[in-house]
Amino acid sequence: MKTQDLSSLESVRLRYRAVRHHRMKLVLKVQDQILTSLRDFLRKERFIEILAPIIGPATDPGIRGAKQVSIQYYGAPFKIMSSMILYKQMMISSFEKIFALSPNIRLEPLESAKTARHLAEFRQIDLEMAYASYDDAMNLAEGLLISVVRDVKEKCGGELKGLGRELTEVYGSFKRLTHKQAVELLRSNGYMVSYVEEIPWDAEAALSAMHEAPFFVYDYPLVSRGFYDREDPNRPGILRDFDMLYPEGYGEAISGGEREHTYEGVLKRMKLTGVDPEEYGWYLQMLKEGVPHSVGFGIGVERLTRWICGLKTIWEAVPFPKVPGIASP
Repeated sequence: MKTQDLSSLESVRLRYRAVRHHRMKLVLKVQDQILTSLRDFLRKERFIEILAPIIGPATDPGIRGAKQVSIQYYGAPFKIMSSMILYKQMMISSFEKIFALSPNIRLEPLESAKTARHLAEFRQIDLEMAYASYDDAMNLAEGLLISVVRDVKEKCGGELKGLGRELTEVYGSFKRLTHKQAVELLRSNGYMVSYVEEIPWDAEAALSAMHEAPFFVYDYPLVSRGFYDREDPNRPGILRDFDMLYPEGYGEAISGGEREHTYEGVLKRMKLTGVDPEEYGWYLQMLKEGVPHSVGFGIGVERLTRWICGLKTIWEAVPFPKVPGIASP
């Protein structure tokens, strides 16, 4: 298989051929180092690794147009995890800093394949910290990415050269834009995006392409995200949330924020967003009994690999890709 074929959808269907290709081997060697570096950094920060759930009675509803997958589990309706966010809030009652390599399934709309950065099956390092703020989380995310890039440049220089990737070292402090500032920047460049909604995929890619280094967008509007995200008590309508974006048009790297951790607060937000509380019985009971205030985020392994390796598509960044709409091995 020729090098240029690895970014084609045919390489997804014929994966048993693609994985033999030298270029794919280089990518997977870099990815192995990325995973090692992610874990090493978090352990130095005194996080402990836990095993992520794969199925459960409820999962994250805030998945931007994607569909959840439902199964019958011994007669009970269960979901395949689209995110372990609710379970992170459970575990933070036991340990103050936890992380997991979490598998996720999201049936993305067919058009998402055109973005070249969406998969129906993906993995992320998902972490949570008790008694911390979203500023703490952004600082951690910044240090995490700096550390991973430094390690990969040091230990995988030959692989990066083989991929034709000149990876630029990243340094703190990353630029931080409020959601409002990001919208204003996009509007000044012809993208008529909303001040009260998530930034659409095409505009997000454009915003990313305007930057040469990773950066943050924070303070998202209330109705743009899920019931578990914390509204700023001093600024009604603003969530203490953030995203990190890669530069060069690669788009979202990390999504995170502070959690709404009170029973009354979550119930109010569920009603606001049209979520049925009966589907989240164990979660609401847990909140009644009390959980710590916490903050967390997830960083997608495949997207991180794609950016570090300078790949055209995300399905080049995983050995067994599940691209929306394509039934592949």
